[in-house]
Amino acid sequence: MIGNLVYLYLLSPLHTGGATQEGNLLGIARESHTDLPYIPSSTIRGKLRSLTPETERNQLWGNTIDDVTGSSSDTNLTQGTLWIGDASILWLPVPSLSHGVVWVSSPMLLQRWARLNGKSEKAPEPYSNNFAQGKPVYLKDAILKSASLKPTSDLKICIPQSEIGSIDRALILPDQHCATLIQMSLWRQVKVKLGEHKTVDGGFRYEEAIPPDTLMYLPWGVTSQATKQAEESKAKFNQILANNAVVQIGGQESLGRGFVQQWSGIKQEVAV
Repeated sequence: MIGNLVYLYLLSPLHTGGATQEGNLLGIARESHTDLPYIPSSTIRGKLRSLTPETERNQLWGNTIDDVTGSSSDTNLTQGTLWIGDASILWLPVPSLSHGVVWVSSPMLLQRWARLNGKSEKAPEPYSNNFAQGKPVYLKDAILKSASLKPTSDLKICIPQSEIGSIDRALILPDQHCATLIQMSLWRQVKVKLGEHKTVDGGFRYEEAIPPDTLMYLPWGVTSQATKQAEESKAKFNQILANNAVVQIGGQESLGRGFVQQWSGIKQEVAV
């Protein structure tokens, strides 16, 4: 499956509810095979549908249950001309005692991204970075000695650029270490319920989110239903993206969560 890409730079924490709630932890959606956070395509598709002009919604995204059961002449559910994939992490910020914030990724994450761009080149080796310059790097509880780091000036080709352009300290870690640091660096907030007299009513719970300044991406394309409408549907989708540079995805919009800056990666050059 190779499609066009849309990039998402998180401007605030983003919460998409997981399938289960463990104890007092309200988790987020995770991939079943890596346990890494992701944004389900259904969440993104619903948001994009809401941003689509009403006269174009059924063409691009298909009709709805309400169309079939309501006063519309539709009698069957139909598929739209566009498909949307899940959004995956590409670079995630990790607090660093030595460098403030460091964005981490891994060969697996970079190769997945490259495959969706139709590229087959190998990802840079683990411990490649563009900032260490002979100094150790402190990430959470991990210390990366300078001898193990591999400074390189070529990592920019792995960082899709936009006008934000703030990922200036990038480090590639082995897959397992990267997954552990991502797990440790998720945004978590403790919440309690207050009673009538402003006292804690019941217990507390933790709420997870993907942290701001994370860079993610999602593939999209046209379905087999598009046929002669393929180019028209692509143009309409790109217009929706152009009209909505900042969108809100996931829950807790009233708390300022889930705002992302998006841009199309159709013309993005990939050399991983």
